[in-house]
Amino acid sequence: MVRPNLAGAVAALTAAVGGALALPADGAQAARPPSVGHVFVINLENKGYEETFGPSSPAPYLSRELRAQGQLLSQYYGTAHNSLPNYIAQVSGQGPSKQTQGDCQVYSDFVAGGTVAPQQAVGDGCVYPSSVRTVADQLQAKGRTWRGYMEDMGTPCRHPQLNAADDTQKARVGDQYAARHNPFVYFHSIIDSPSCMADDVDLKQLTTDLQTDSTTPNMSYITPNLCNDAHDSPCVDGRTGGLAAADEWLKVWVQRITASPAYKKDGMLVITFDEADTGTPDGAAACCGEGPGPNTALPGIYGMGGGRTGALVLSPFVAPGSSNDTAYNHYSLLRTVEDSFGLSPLGYAQQARGFGLDVFGTA
Repeated sequence: MVRPNLAGAVAALTAAVGGALALPADGAQAARPPSVGHVFVINLENKGYEETFGPSSPAPYLSRELRAQGQLLSQYYGTAHNSLPNYIAQVSGQGPSKQTQGDCQVYSDFVAGGTVAPQQAVGDGCVYPSSVRTVADQLQAKGRTWRGYMEDMGTPCRHPQLNAADDTQKARVGDQYAARHNPFVYFHSIIDSPSCMADDVDLKQLTTDLQTDSTTPNMSYITPNLCNDAHDSPCVDGRTGGLAAADEWLKVWVQRITASPAYKKDGMLVITFDEADTGTPDGAAACCGEGPGPNTALPGIYGMGGGRTGALVLSPFVAPGSSNDTAYNHYSLLRTVEDSFGLSPLGYAQQARGFGLDVFGTA
């Protein structure tokens, strides 16, 4: 969770006038990306583009060494504030509700009163009804595989009791897992299914799964703990935290991923941030025509989006050391995953532009 800055609120409210989200009409993917068969997504926390990828970045491995190995999306944006609605957007295409904007301090059921285009559940709450689908449901229905890998989660599919306070909002020594950074547990289609215990697992499982192509899921969604994702600084375990901690974590896990048979065969790794710090000038900015949704007038609380975060794409299909100023956001990432596996786009991903030949065409 970030601390919003009230500056720019009036301008953002003015920009909100004009109705529901209307992403570009050319959002339909004009050219399919190459045959990506294994997608890896790593989400870090609460950092804007300049802090992460600028010349004074405290994350030299990410901002320089990894940047030289992949493509930097310099105009990639979060879609909301605070953390949780960004994670939900990445896997379902749902816009924020009032409670998800508050990071769901109480793990309440989402009470829906119908839907509006594009596939938006109207209402408020946290855990969406089973009628609201995710990319994990889509993959499973098509015979593909997925797993969420959550550092410090321990017990698979760990989440608070329904309609009870979320006891993972603050890190504890030995337990820095945050349910709000695990989007899969906010959908009844997953938590009410055996797939949650089988596929929403602790990060330790990833090392084993990466050993062979056949044991690596088609989609691996990876969340570090509250220190290693740059959220906390200092951390409850005494470490400095912030981007320095995230950089050290990436040195371990990115190398494991890129050395795996699945990645080398047909992989794509996307490293991004859920949202920018709203204390920065563009911290609640948006791209791609994002506007008011049915449940919130301002997805970013004080603006239209989650701010400019940037994203890094590594893949055998991507030119090393390249950069791209095409505008993308979390709905674009969902659309990219769905395009890769021939899935119908969910929610706002229907109107988003997935990664195309601008990302993959120069390898």
